[in-house]
Amino acid sequence: MPGTKLDEIDRTILAELQADGRMTNVELAKRVGISAPPCLRRVRTLEEQGYIRGYYANVDARELGFEVQVFAMVGLQSQAEADLSAFEDRCQNWPLVRECHMLNGEVDFILKCVAPDLRSFQRFLTEELTSAPNVASVKTSLVIRGAKDEPGVPFDVLEERLAREA
Repeated sequence: MPGTKLDEIDRTILAELQADGRMTNVELAKRVGISAPPCLRRVRTLEEQGYIRGYYANVDARELGFEVQVFAMVGLQSQAEADLSAFEDRCQNWPLVRECHMLNGEVDFILKCVAPDLRSFQRFLTEELTSAPNVASVKTSLVIRGAKDEPGVPFDVLEERLAREA
């Protein structure tokens, strides 16, 4: 089962870094209850194993002038693996697409897009997304406001599940 390879210290390291990725290793070690050298070794191992994919600043898109956020539901003509992969690759090259998720059901992909203004998004929609090979349909929903945007995973839920299984 995923997550069981990690001990409680590793999970605590991940939870602390998820909450504040800028803290020093010394502060992290103090919060986790181990000394700094083994803490740093554990963090590097977690990075190498892919549990930590990176560190970034959570910037405010609207403050930077990206006023438009849109979810685009994309249907493809073909769902052959090569066609799905080709669409995913194409999404990697579209700067306005910030997230791309393949779904099960009526829609093949959902894209989270940000743009400075509606005109920029419309240009992307008509000139790139809807005209891309294999795209059969696109339905868009403009975000009016966000109520929650919390990255990462709920570590408290993981700990509760592990405690029940122990």
